[in-house]
Amino acid sequence: MVKNRLEGEIKDISWIKRGKQRREIIIHIKGIQTPSEISKKSGYSLNHTSRILNEFKKHRIIKILNPEEKTGRLYQLTIKGKIVRDRLKEE
Repeated sequence: MVKNRLEGEIKDISWIKRGKQRREIIIHIKGIQTPSEISKKSGYSLNHTSRILNEFKKHRIIKILNPEEKTGRLYQLTIKGKIVRDRLKEE
């Protein structure tokens, strides 16, 4: 079980490292934030940030706290996302 989790983390870290924008955006996600807040902190456009957030959602790195809302959605890293972010920050 631990080995499978570690392999999953390694795959996610590798996937994020392959994309400079993914790496920079995940590092700027702290607490509960809107895409606009993440976009401003990371320096990427809102459209680009939103696309990457959707990719993170598919990989279960983030979760949407209010998915029924079309605007003002709130995002938060999952436990998996926090582990991956923290591992990337160690480098």
